[in-house]
Amino acid sequence: MSSETIVTAIFLITAVVAAGILTSQIFPAISTLSSTVSSSAHSADQTMREGIVIVNTYANTSQYAQVWLKNVGTTQISLTSLNQTDIWVNYKMLMQNSLSTDGWMYDIPGDTNSYWNPGETIHITAMSSAIPTTVGGEVHFQIALYDGTTTSTQFTVSPGS
Repeated sequence: MSSETIVTAIFLITAVVAAGILTSQIFPAISTLSSTVSSSAHSADQTMREGIVIVNTYANTSQYAQVWLKNVGTTQISLTSLNQTDIWVNYKMLMQNSLSTDGWMYDIPGDTNSYWNPGETIHITAMSSAIPTTVGGEVHFQIALYDGTTTSTQFTVSPGS
């Protein structure tokens, strides 16, 4: 009888130790997984709220580019936040509110409330020495909003001024 008690005690101690080891390994993994899922959900939520799509582009041999973007998200973006936007043309960052060399400006046609509302299209005009002066030259355009939402496209230079 005493040998059965010792064996039972050893099994019980082994079970408790195994449960402790298993618990100490599973809880951190669950916590990490929960954090990853939460981060992914936040990222997806942010993308849905502040989505932008390039709807049209044009560049000419005078080194001007025009890009139209639509706010397809569910959040209106203030012009103050829009002024914190970064734009690159052929991987060269441009200065905002300037149409001198390597600068850009924007307008929102028909804007009445100083916000870029969902469904509205913004018109960006950029002037850059990085835009090719030959017809057919490639232009790479990238925009990054204040919150990190980005989109980019490639298009070619058209004839005209």
